Amino acid sequence: MNKAVEIPESVGMSARRVERVKPAMQAYIDRGVYAGISTLIARRGKIVHSGQFGWRDNEAQTPMSTDTIFRLYSMTKPIVCVAMMTLLEEARCTLFDPLAKYIPAFAGVKVREADGSLVNPARPILLRDLMAHTSGLTYHFVDETEVGKMYLGAKLLDALCPLEAAIDDLARFPLAFQPGTRWRYSVGIDVVARVIEVISGRPLGSLLRERLFEPLAMVDTAYGVPPEKRNRVAAMYGRPDVIAPGPTVSSELEAWAKGVNDRLDVSKSYPVDSPDVFMRGGHGLFGTIGDYYRFAQMLANGGQLDGTRILGRKTLALMHANHIPAALLPLDIGGLPLPGYGFGLGSRVALDVAQTGAPGSVGEFGWSGAAKTHYWVDPQEELVGLFMTQSMMSFDLPELELRALAYQAIED
Repeated sequence: MNKAVEIPESVGMSARRVERVKPAMQAYIDRGVYAGISTLIARRGKIVHSGQFGWRDNEAQTPMSTDTIFRLYSMTKPIVCVAMMTLLEEARCTLFDPLAKYIPAFAGVKVREADGSLVNPARPILLRDLMAHTSGLTYHFVDETEVGKMYLGAKLLDALCPLEAAIDDLARFPLAFQPGTRWRYSVGIDVVARVIEVISGRPLGSLLRERLFEPLAMVDTAYGVPPEKRNRVAAMYGRPDVIAPGPTVSSELEAWAKGVNDRLDVSKSYPVDSPDVFMRGGHGLFGTIGDYYRFAQMLANGGQLDGTRILGRKTLALMHANHIPAALLPLDIGGLPLPGYGFGLGSRVALDVAQTGAPGSVGEFGWSGAAKTHYWVDPQEELVGLFMTQSMMSFDLPELELRALAYQAIED
């Protein structure tokens, strides 16, 4: 990360109060909760805190550093949704387009009823449903009903299955509910990734590189890690690999409660060396905290960074408006609530600050990854925050502590 840390007072924050971040994060290292942590806080485009704590590889005693490369897991989703919206801005699609227009395999998809019968969808899956998680698709680890169990045989879980084949295969499974009638965290954005390829006629990784990573100078973000950079990839710890068949949110929560915190090998489910095949919309990207900051700051700036515009301001406003009807709130993921939040196109959106249980503003947005990576953008306060570690399915809440520590330092 080549951007200097600035004096917090220059953007209306207290240096003394920002310093509170360090002991709070170090405490997680000292207690053995996380091997290593990287944090960043910025306001009005200036970084006021950058902290690295502990180790990117505990056993090798390699220190956490600003250039550590993380597996981003679901923090891939907001990036892919921004790429999708660049195509909408070129009038190459609309949010109301039926999915089957681009992936004909979904034309015959059925909905599984509670009694096990299969019926036709009352309406088609629309592109907006995929990004807002109202499509009827699900995830094997958040849905312990029959449809979720069916996904254990999906090619999407095979990292070496090309995206086109994986998504065509997904269309053979029934939907878990009628499109638009529920909110359920899902593989919808993996399907968006394939729609991007169909509309653009290009591989997903190539399009992301051209439209986002190169213009934003996200030099270490990609669907793989070249050999010369692999020594910078953080080791993985925590509970069983959630991408693998078997684990669910409830079983992961049980393992966490028992104190399971093992070193993991996730090279088969999240390979560093297969960037031409392992391209997904819901996970798959690698990147540094500095790279993701540049993406998040672009969002905070209304779609541009350092004079380069990625998206229009009104397009971003559409993305980060709440697309979920009040009747479908509150949201939850595998039974874990997200109080106070609605959902936009790829990111959660704060609707009621009191219900979120953390300082913030209405309109704040962001997302997290399965290995405990987290970012948020607060347009009202012009604030960006990032927390990065590699801890599979951790139910500790250091990101909420970081949020509290960021907001308490605001003085203006």
